[in-house]
Amino acid sequence: MNPAETYINNQPEPYRAILMHVQAIIEHTLPEVDLKYKWSIPCYYVGKRPICYLNANHKNKFVDVAFWHSAYITKHKALLVGENRKVVKSLRYKSLEAINDTVLVDILKEIYTFKDSSFYNR
Repeated sequence: MNPAETYINNQPEPYRAILMHVQAIIEHTLPEVDLKYKWSIPCYYVGKRPICYLNANHKNKFVDVAFWHSAYITKHKALLVGENRKVVKSLRYKSLEAINDTVLVDILKEIYTFKDSSFYNR
């Protein structure tokens, strides 16, 4: 088991269930992604390019699914949280039931089309 999978499996509930569900959606939607462990959190890459990262925030009780290429997202923009971050925006989930698979898949597909672009949309 790689460190990213260990991170996910060692989370208490409900974080583990949320992370495992999101992991399944990401890997089903973008089968060519690689799950790596960077900055002490799970990160998905296509080749050498990061796509998104997963972070369980125990203090504020949510899981962040954060996207580096968020400047290119046109669908579901109102659902993204920027929270004082210049580049990254994320979907936040406080429960498994809060995950809208369609929204996550739409954003993943859109992000993937810009995987070779700069993080900034100029």
